[in-house]
Amino acid sequence: MIRQTSESDGSNAEILSVSDLNKAAKSLLEGHFPMVFVEGEISNFSVPASGHWYLTLKDEGGQLRTAMFRNRNQRVRFKPRNGLKVLIRGKISLYEARGEYQFIAEHMEEAGEGELRRAFEALKQRLQTEGLFNEARKRALPALPKHLAIITSPTGAAIRDVLSVLNRRFPALNCTIIPSQVQGDEATQQIVAALETANAFDEPRFDAILLTRGGGSLEDLWTFNTEPVALAIANSRVPVVSAIGHESDFTIADFVADLRAATPSAAAEILAPDQTDWMQQFDGLAQRLTRAQGSQLRAAQASVQSLTRRLRNPSQTLAQMNERLERLQPRLLTTVKRALQHPELDRLEKQMNTGIEQQLKQAQTRLSSLSGRQAELIQRQLIDERSNLQRLAGQLNALSPLAVMERGFSLIRDEAQTVIGRAVQLRADQAVTIDFSDGTANAIIQSEPTLKEEESP
Repeated sequence: MIRQTSESDGSNAEILSVSDLNKAAKSLLEGHFPMVFVEGEISNFSVPASGHWYLTLKDEGGQLRTAMFRNRNQRVRFKPRNGLKVLIRGKISLYEARGEYQFIAEHMEEAGEGELRRAFEALKQRLQTEGLFNEARKRALPALPKHLAIITSPTGAAIRDVLSVLNRRFPALNCTIIPSQVQGDEATQQIVAALETANAFDEPRFDAILLTRGGGSLEDLWTFNTEPVALAIANSRVPVVSAIGHESDFTIADFVADLRAATPSAAAEILAPDQTDWMQQFDGLAQRLTRAQGSQLRAAQASVQSLTRRLRNPSQTLAQMNERLERLQPRLLTTVKRALQHPELDRLEKQMNTGIEQQLKQAQTRLSSLSGRQAELIQRQLIDERSNLQRLAGQLNALSPLAVMERGFSLIRDEAQTVIGRAVQLRADQAVTIDFSDGTANAIIQSEPTLKEEESP
């Protein structure tokens, strides 16, 4: 509630209620100090039933009431205690109910990391200003990578987690481990060299690079907060995925990389396609191809049958023409005899005989030519249709499971006639049916199948 004093008071000042003043003070504090780092010593540490942390942060010249709520303190990787020096990131606020100035903690770490944290923030700010974090320069990952480069320690837990996920999701993905230290004095130089190795080809050998390691303190992860590593990632021609530490860990490498994954396992999930989804797509395409080829084959067969019905037998055509000639010959002779009864027609008789012979020869020649051309055309059409039919039949046979079985493979089905493709689907005393190219056999699985062990680095 706000009101003004009367003119008789000699002033025109606003009068605030306690709650209004506290609210205004809170707004002023939070607006002026959106997020700060404070270093000090813990005292009066307490954990009530709510799970929130309440403490006093102090140094030689003062103290600061501090609260860290349960959803934030669950991410702290050490146990706070009185007397421990810590570095806290948070915001200044005011508890309106009591008018108490307080510090709301968002992140807490031991004070030994303070210098590293300040160096981290300084480098982060500078690289951001230089544009290394811009989303516009980051590249998309391939939908179906063929070859993956993994830069990490070959003996760490991260590589085991990554390979386990990759083998489960997409065993066909080729992986090359480029070993490197991920902690220590030589780690930075080795990681830079590994990134250069992955890019040391005229044509990119790898579809993506995974830079990863397990969790640790800020000091343990410091290699990934160095400028040489950041520049090597930015200069990589191959897309880089960064998976450093735990979900709550953020490094400079994460900001520069084309994609940041929360954990090494999460990175493997992102990079490796799900083979089940792809197999379903392939099965669908195979079915569509089979139906399309079957349709084409049926259309070709129908076309051949139609052409066969339309084609006339050449021998029948010749027989009909010969029959016509035989009918015309007596008529022609009769006409000639009548004409020869006139003496003046001797000359005409000779001419007519000559003309008739020429016409008969021409007719026979034309008939022979037409007969040969017709037979040749029919033969060509039959050869083309048979070739097309054989080609389509060959394509269909290549896709047929029977062709695969002819090469020595067999098909195993359970009691429900479901195809068994992996050993893990079998169990002891299970009845199965085995289909071969030339017959079928029934069998009983005598023992649990022996599964191949996953390779470890």
